[in-house]
Amino acid sequence: MSEEKSNAQGAVQTTGHAWDGDLQEFNNPLPNWWLWAFYATVLFALIYWILYPAWPVAGTFTKGVLNTITFVDSDGNEKTTHWNTRSLLLQELQEGSAAVRSQEYLDRITAASYTEILADADMMAFTRSMANGIFGDNCAPCHGAGGAGVTGLFPNLADDDWLWGGSVEEIEETISNGHYGFMPAFKDTFTEQQLDDVASYVLSLSGHAADASAVARGEQIFQTSEGGCYYCHTAAGTGLRSQGAANLTDQIWTIANVAETASAGEKQAAVKRVIANGVERKMPGWSGRLTPTQIKLLTVYVHELGGGQ
Repeated sequence: MSEEKSNAQGAVQTTGHAWDGDLQEFNNPLPNWWLWAFYATVLFALIYWILYPAWPVAGTFTKGVLNTITFVDSDGNEKTTHWNTRSLLLQELQEGSAAVRSQEYLDRITAASYTEILADADMMAFTRSMANGIFGDNCAPCHGAGGAGVTGLFPNLADDDWLWGGSVEEIEETISNGHYGFMPAFKDTFTEQQLDDVASYVLSLSGHAADASAVARGEQIFQTSEGGCYYCHTAAGTGLRSQGAANLTDQIWTIANVAETASAGEKQAAVKRVIANGVERKMPGWSGRLTPTQIKLLTVYVHELGGGQ
């Protein structure tokens, strides 16, 4: 029996190593399919090294023979470089089928009037999609992703209150050239009592309760050369858009955070601070940073955010 086992084992090729007298290591050949798969991976690696960037060499690397990716860089210059996934992506974004369709829409929007764009459902859908990205990159850092702004700092673009006008032409002017808004500080001009009185009158314009006698005194200051507030805010308090003056008769507050204050005293204090310290805000013009078509897209987008006029 032991001899048969020995003969059977002898028919199998071993490495010649033995442990504990009879523990041997077989030397079975690898399957042919595995060998051919291994040879194929070696061949693939060699071809890859020739075609694509691969080996580091003295501070640089082998570029490969696929050196024909051409794209337009951020400065508008055509650039040809060795194969790499970043350049390939840029080329696809600029020359792929989606880029071609996008350019067709951009050409349509460039040639169309605002009236035509607003009336065309397809162009409006494209505008919302494209302008959302432009807004996010350039406008959202101040006005927020949804255009809600920050009270006291940046205007809310999602309401229907327009400091400089809400028509598409006025919005385009604002985006292109920017605006500088200024209201002088009255802390050195008015007494504390006068500041309180004017704040009471301003609150009364939008329907907030205030002391009647203080409102009457504040109106006298507001409506005469003593304060001169009516020059910019008008006698009715609705504000001159040519000056970017706020409408004081609605419930929308761009500087004084009246809406989020609880008591009447806090509301008056918030308005008083604005009157005392004044306002100075500047929005930069974007005509030198964005193309006319991008400004047109943004104009329609912002117009739609606030309901438009």
